[in-house]
Amino acid sequence: MKFSEPPFWPYNGLEGRYDNATWQYKRTPKPAARVEITVTTAATGSTTKDLIAKRAGPPFDDLVRSLKPGPAEKDPTLENPHCVFQILKRHFARYTPEMVEQVCGSPKEKFIKVAEMLLENSGRDRTSAFAYAVAWTQHTYGVQMISCCALLQLLLGNIGRPGAGVMALRGHAAIQGSTDVPTLYHSIHGYLNAPSALRPHETLRDYMAAETNPTSYYGNLPKFLVSYLKSMYGAAATAENDFGYDWHPKILGDHSHIASFAAMADGKVKGMCCVGQNPATSLNGGATRQALRQLDWLVVKDNWLTETATHWYLAPEVKSGEVKIADIKTEIFFFPSTQIAEYDGSFTNTQRMLQWHSFAAKAPGDCRTDSWFYHNLAKRLKKAYAGSKLPRDQGWNNVSWDFDPDAGEEALYPGEISARKVLREINGYQTADPKQHLKGFAELKDDGSTTCASWIYCGCYPAWDQNLTARREPDPPGVPGAHLKWGWAWPANRRVMYNRASADLKGNPWSERKRWIWWDPTFVNPPDPKTGKAVPRGKWVGYDVPDFGATKAPDAQPKPDGIGLDALSGTQPFIMRADGKGWLFVPAGLVDGPLPTHYEPHESPVQNPLYKQQTSPVHKVWAPGKPYNKLAVVGDPKFPYVISTYRLTEHYLAGAMSRWLPWLAELQPELFIELGKDLAKEKGIRNLDWVVVSSPRGHIRAKALVTDRIGVMHIAGKRIHHVGMPWHWGWMGLSTGDVVNDLTAWVGDPNVSIHEGKAFVCNVEKA
Repeated sequence: MKFSEPPFWPYNGLEGRYDNATWQYKRTPKPAARVEITVTTAATGSTTKDLIAKRAGPPFDDLVRSLKPGPAEKDPTLENPHCVFQILKRHFARYTPEMVEQVCGSPKEKFIKVAEMLLENSGRDRTSAFAYAVAWTQHTYGVQMISCCALLQLLLGNIGRPGAGVMALRGHAAIQGSTDVPTLYHSIHGYLNAPSALRPHETLRDYMAAETNPTSYYGNLPKFLVSYLKSMYGAAATAENDFGYDWHPKILGDHSHIASFAAMADGKVKGMCCVGQNPATSLNGGATRQALRQLDWLVVKDNWLTETATHWYLAPEVKSGEVKIADIKTEIFFFPSTQIAEYDGSFTNTQRMLQWHSFAAKAPGDCRTDSWFYHNLAKRLKKAYAGSKLPRDQGWNNVSWDFDPDAGEEALYPGEISARKVLREINGYQTADPKQHLKGFAELKDDGSTTCASWIYCGCYPAWDQNLTARREPDPPGVPGAHLKWGWAWPANRRVMYNRASADLKGNPWSERKRWIWWDPTFVNPPDPKTGKAVPRGKWVGYDVPDFGATKAPDAQPKPDGIGLDALSGTQPFIMRADGKGWLFVPAGLVDGPLPTHYEPHESPVQNPLYKQQTSPVHKVWAPGKPYNKLAVVGDPKFPYVISTYRLTEHYLAGAMSRWLPWLAELQPELFIELGKDLAKEKGIRNLDWVVVSSPRGHIRAKALVTDRIGVMHIAGKRIHHVGMPWHWGWMGLSTGDVVNDLTAWVGDPNVSIHEGKAFVCNVEKA
């Protein structure tokens, strides 16, 4: 049988979204904290009393306290049909091994074997970890996959313990850093939501009221935000002007990659600075290049001339005569860039670890760093706006930008920024004395007395001359530990997040073999340096930095009017969640449902075997109906095969770097399509034959690689072939080839807008 559609309710089909009000926990009502004031009317002299929510600040504790909801109802017997445990059982009862086989093509015997192995390796003495790369993310339901993995790991006790967890394997060294100190449009430093014109963010207090989670560590959000605004606007940010909140840009909608290029294709974007990316070979390449041709100007800054820099005269549609060079209005500028070994800075890897790197050689000619580019752009913009009195320009007039090298500090290149100065700003300091660095985010205040660009990085540079990201001291051989003196990991140099879960409710390790941190009741704490009062006996100790209140005992109870950590007990390890628990059911934060569930990709050769609802009802489709984003219908006989794009060890991203290196180009010299022997036999294709691969968006040529690695899947009663292609080629470099992303579509996940490059449809024919 197929289940009802869509899986969750209520769904607003007109707006294409769920209303998550019915997903919330049932709570006991709690009146908001209120204060009585007296109001005298001037005209009549009459006096009245009014009750208003107490929301004064800074400090903003009263505002945060007023946001506390009533306690959620609980059922310790786990028998109530509306408790999370029972909802979970009902929801996943449909995922039988037989159904999994129909949906995934994995024989049920293999599925059961994997499940049993995972169970056998999860418990007091053993832990299991899931490591994934883009294979899980590049789907319209990618967040659902990762959510399902996290749910499974919570049930198995594989979170917050050594050798456990869910680990994203990044494609290069600083993807983590580019989301921490974000190049993302929808967040500001430290994963705080960007102020938005579409949300109740009109004032600083409105933002805090909408975004602060009072009963988790995010109850400290006002401290993070005010310290961030002080970093943005310096002395101009005061309590009287809400620390410059009104100057901060607000997003107006979806400004993600595909959304921006869809707007560009419609002529709504005038110019683009393209730094360190190569969109001409990216998602739905033909549509992307069409969008680039609508720009008035394009700045490309890269190590070599990329496809994006040369699309105006070398793109396939230009070479074929479909597009005339004379018709392209875009003015293109190319800025030569340094290599990674030609400047100082830090990487943040997938373990959240910052590691400082120093330049090995200076770059030739006019090559400059990305930091040089943005540093000098910022200074020019400040100069350009300096004389403006318009309210809209005061953000630029007041933005704090002081990153020129100090006297005595040598600049690598003329006009170069001081990388250490940037990291010091990110770490934070006492506003009154920038040389008095903050030791950690527990020192942040919401009154403007602390300045900190990114709260999660606070502590990486705790003194003027103490760059902890540059440390390279491993633990001694044979000594258990977390290598705490190698680099610095956010938050607080912690290597395993939520590690309070590595001990049982009483604070004891689950097992001697898997001990990580534990409660030592005999530990004698020194007096509080601020008050001089004795600190209660006992402390969390171990191999790692405890992800918990250091002296919060396992039997500690929440404080009645507590916020932040004070609202949680000593047995609630998930301190970033409102209830201190890992969420099996997600009432808020995801737009596609409180529980992970199965959908088919937007393009699929089969109907959804599980639901009448074919795809996620809230997934994104950009430029629907446009000729440059044609999409196949379900089971389209013209495109019967499933295709996944993937990476190779020998090449890097779109190949703009690796295809210029002769030894890498020799190792992987040309584009290929990997297909199974059965499909090759059906099509009369032999190894190394040229084939044509097509999708509704375009077609490309590639060499055939016939292997046993890819087989035939049996899904929903149909026999489905699967092919794979690396996407590292283009028309520039020593090794060239067709652009595989010309086949992909502008569809994506509703939470983070990532494209569906791991599952779409194609056809394969011998050339």
